[in-house]
Amino acid sequence: MEYTQEMLRELAERIYDLDAEVYAQLGSSLGRVFNRDREGCVKDMVRLMTTRHQGHQLRSELALISNMARTIPNKDARKMIMKEYDRILQEVISLPTSFGEGDILDQRTASLNALNLKNRFSGTDKLIICISRSFGSGGNEIGFMLADSLKMNFYDAEIFSAVLKRLEAEQDAVEDKGRYGYDQDQAYQTPAFGGPSERGLKERIKEFNRYHGLSKRDAVFFNQSDLICDMARQESFIVMGRCADVILTNNRIPHISIYITAPVEQRVNRIMAIQKVEEKKARKMIKETDRRHRHYYEFFTGRKWGASINYDLCLNSAAYGIEGSAEFLRRMIEAGSREAGLSKSSASEKQ
Repeated sequence: MEYTQEMLRELAERIYDLDAEVYAQLGSSLGRVFNRDREGCVKDMVRLMTTRHQGHQLRSELALISNMARTIPNKDARKMIMKEYDRILQEVISLPTSFGEGDILDQRTASLNALNLKNRFSGTDKLIICISRSFGSGGNEIGFMLADSLKMNFYDAEIFSAVLKRLEAEQDAVEDKGRYGYDQDQAYQTPAFGGPSERGLKERIKEFNRYHGLSKRDAVFFNQSDLICDMARQESFIVMGRCADVILTNNRIPHISIYITAPVEQRVNRIMAIQKVEEKKARKMIKETDRRHRHYYEFFTGRKWGASINYDLCLNSAAYGIEGSAEFLRRMIEAGSREAGLSKSSASEKQ
């Protein structure tokens, strides 16, 4: 199906209206996802729909809307809103520039895999799934699709930034992913994670005093760690990165840890398609972003990033493709959850 600008605008308006209806139903203390003027928000969404490499932003905004919608207490209103959300999501996925496209499927190995999951949780535990991923493996898209199929909340770097800000965390300690977070298909650009640094001595001293001796990077990490643990005691969810697997382990909170990767050649091809760059640039982006992922993880955890011994499951996404990987994980997790008598969060059960 070929989408015209008018069709994209109509879809963007539906997303804006959905967000407004969720806010009207909840009176949410988290506020609106789209809190600027309607025209400006609609234009921004249309731009995201036509720009392949920025699809993750629209995915995060949709996920945040669905996370809040699942908490609507009125069952009929919640059902109506989630049906509209599902319709919108399918249309977004079907866009030529969708974040769900650019698959990395290796047909030769796709049919050779079995599934298995060992029980771990008690019947009262929440289902927490922590996903780490190499750059270009489609990990974020897989996590998002898995969360949607399991009717669970989804948290990535952008959503964590939004939630922390809306919980009135200190503004400059939780700036968006362009400074102190990261996304699956975006390189770090922050001094804290190895990016360019031109800070002066006075600025460093100011930050030292503000965070009681902690660097800003450490303050952000501990702030996010507290939030992850608080959430894990209240709801089931999928979290991308953030060292969540180790944070939950250290706090003795049951979870499933997954590492998603793919052969370099498939990842290179995916980045070339998404970012519209030449092969040399794609390889450089993969090398640099994986290095920064590794530095962040190993700095805060003391574990080796990507080492199979540190995860419950390591998945080659090229063996299934993006949608196939999400489906594989869903089947495996649902089978294990049934055996363990594990219930989803109250938010998930409400849908």
